[in-house]
Amino acid sequence: MDWKKRLDLIKRNTEEILTEEDLIKFLKDGEKLYHYIGFEISGKPHLGHGLVCMSKIKDFVDAGVDCSIFLADWHSWINDKLGGDMKIIHEVGVPFFKEALIAAYKCVGGDPKDLKFVLGSELYHNNDSYWETVIDVSKNTTLGRIQRSTTIMGRKEGEAIDFAKLIYPPMQVADIFNQKINLAHAGNDQRKAQVIARDVALKLKNPLKDSKGNPIKPVAVHGHLILGLQKPTVWPVPKGKIQELWGEMKMSKSIPSSAIYMTDSEEEVRKKISGAFCPEGEVDFNPLLDWAKYLVFINDKSSLEVKRPEKFGGNKNYKSYGELLSDFKEKKLHPMDFKSAMADKLVEIMEPAREHFAKPEIKKLKERMDKLLITR
Repeated sequence: MDWKKRLDLIKRNTEEILTEEDLIKFLKDGEKLYHYIGFEISGKPHLGHGLVCMSKIKDFVDAGVDCSIFLADWHSWINDKLGGDMKIIHEVGVPFFKEALIAAYKCVGGDPKDLKFVLGSELYHNNDSYWETVIDVSKNTTLGRIQRSTTIMGRKEGEAIDFAKLIYPPMQVADIFNQKINLAHAGNDQRKAQVIARDVALKLKNPLKDSKGNPIKPVAVHGHLILGLQKPTVWPVPKGKIQELWGEMKMSKSIPSSAIYMTDSEEEVRKKISGAFCPEGEVDFNPLLDWAKYLVFINDKSSLEVKRPEKFGGNKNYKSYGELLSDFKEKKLHPMDFKSAMADKLVEIMEPAREHFAKPEIKKLKERMDKLLITR
């Protein structure tokens, strides 16, 4: 595969690349690309963690990138996930979350053998160079910037937090350098950490280097954050406030009805899609259109089949997101028909996940997680 085709795969369905020029240079120079994406261990992954992130990893793998998934147990502890109980994070959270991501990768047509998982505590154990990098990153970053960066934990800027949470951003940045990652991948909500990584890259005592030994900055790839299914807190959304509200309305595990989880049954998927916010003709702020773009139309083989009586236009198989968007905007596609089609499609896409979680040992993991989340 030539570098231009690899670039197209890496760029597809992303929000931002810092910077595309750096990425092109890596590709033209034949640099081996080492990818990572990190996840807090925080209960049941939703489709944003699952289908969106794992479809992007599938693109990276197809582009010849060496991919790894970082299971951030220490970060989860710092950020009070699963009650901030490291024993529960290790015994229940890590194995469950890993299986959920494997299931998601199957859903996007990936082979689980492609995946490499790295556990934070294993990376850090007896690793002096990692902790040296944490300090080095911290010495090259201001306290004010770290405080502003706590939003990567889902915290509001200026929120009262314990001191441990200030260690989180430098640790996340050090994860990149200590694993020698030159292609860091995250959602847009992690942008502040990625930018710090690029800003300090050439100041560190042990910087990243290319194959010729030259210090380099890691390329940062930022993925899309899909909307939750709920109605926005302000409606209609003022034109100038769409991007601001988008961040607030992203899919969240804290609002179960707004999210579909990788473990949801067919009935749960259909129920949640049926109740989704989807005003007729609305294309600027519509969760289902957002999902269609980033969960369904992820490559040139994608399609969405709408089934409806002839009196309402008859069946139609959409081959592109642009065609779907145009029909919905012109009210040629009714929200109820769109919802029905999306429910059918997601049920189809998620079939490998249902099969995966039906395996006895993995089913037990799911039951343990379900019970844990209920008791908490």
